Amino acid sequence: MRAAWLTSPGSFVLLVKAHPSGREQSTRGRSSMPNTDRIAALKEEITAWRRDFHSNPELLYDVHRTAGIVAEKLTSFGCDEVVTGIGRTGVVGVIRGRSTGSGKVIALRADMDALPIEEETNLPYRSKVPGKMHACGHDGHTAMLLGAARYLAETRDFDGTVVLLFQPAEEGGGGAKAMIDDGVMDRFGVQEVYGMHNMPGLPVGSFALRPGPVMAAADRFRIHVEGRGGHAAKPNETIDTLLVATHIVTALQSIVSRNADPLESAVVSVTSFKAGEAFNVIPQTAELLGTVRTLTPELRDLCETRLKEIATTVARAFGATATIEYERGYPVTRNHEAQTEFAASIAAKLAAGASGTVDLNVPPTMGAEDFSFMLEARPGAFIFMGNGDSAGLHHPAYDFNDDAIPVGVGYWATLVETAMPAR
Repeated sequence: MRAAWLTSPGSFVLLVKAHPSGREQSTRGRSSMPNTDRIAALKEEITAWRRDFHSNPELLYDVHRTAGIVAEKLTSFGCDEVVTGIGRTGVVGVIRGRSTGSGKVIALRADMDALPIEEETNLPYRSKVPGKMHACGHDGHTAMLLGAARYLAETRDFDGTVVLLFQPAEEGGGGAKAMIDDGVMDRFGVQEVYGMHNMPGLPVGSFALRPGPVMAAADRFRIHVEGRGGHAAKPNETIDTLLVATHIVTALQSIVSRNADPLESAVVSVTSFKAGEAFNVIPQTAELLGTVRTLTPELRDLCETRLKEIATTVARAFGATATIEYERGYPVTRNHEAQTEFAASIAAKLAAGASGTVDLNVPPTMGAEDFSFMLEARPGAFIFMGNGDSAGLHHPAYDFNDDAIPVGVGYWATLVETAMPAR
């Protein structure tokens, strides 16, 4: 199946006809839409939740305040189940439709953690916690999924079950994997899973996604170089670890330029170089830190192999030794084709009402996302939603755009009601 559309503002033509499972994919397949007036009426309240999260950022798994508020609100909305402590501090909410005869179970995910960044805004709701801020929009993601939970719990206009996944530790902690390792997919019978992330620079009301790799695998390495230290006036009596390490840095750049297929994408970056503390001492050791980003398993294997070979052989050529620690992090975020087509059709409905567009061929980004673990566990799709003309992600001046809230809530509600239409 292929989808195509006109991308001028306000115009959209979706050509996809049917999902392989028999679920209707055409935007004409279901004439009804969620109660947009009700969703719009919730915006002010959801905005207040979002700004409260923004003012009180928490890192990694230490999201006890945020998770507590999420669990409290899910309970107050009347969710059928609210479970805490999944993946250490994750929260799961379950909402059953007015009927569940379809047997369908769809999960929606939001991340809750912030970043170790000092905020540089003058917003009235700026971070109250020194050195921490919501610089990636997880405050908005959490608030929008809470808004969708409230709407879905009120209306229950679907046949099936929605599982709401509020995840800790996306920013480097692998919270998605922790929830999966705790059995979240099997325990709640999840069949498909969907995620969403805001995208600065993309207009509010617009969406972007692609089938296949949409975000990169992210690995990291530490190279410890051991030479022979000594007096800087007698370099001939030393094995200069600085010289060795700089040659390793240079040689590592050949992995992308001379080993990787030019039509594939890879990034090898050395991001830290630590050696010596004195003007007149050649240090005994040096340490390099860095990251490797790839979009295919084959290229991931190649980069790891070549990095280890290059570091050890370059060091040996100078009479030094190199010890490499290579840690595989988040895998490639790979969208499943059928679910991506379906997500695009849902996005089209929202974009049409907001003079937006849907790009189903957005270039992959070499950033990483631990929703990749969920897409390895279940079929699904990860979509980008416009955040407008804001500062970039992970920037100290970033802020989530509250005007995007009705669009995000509407996307979740439309997805559920379209995937599991009420009987």
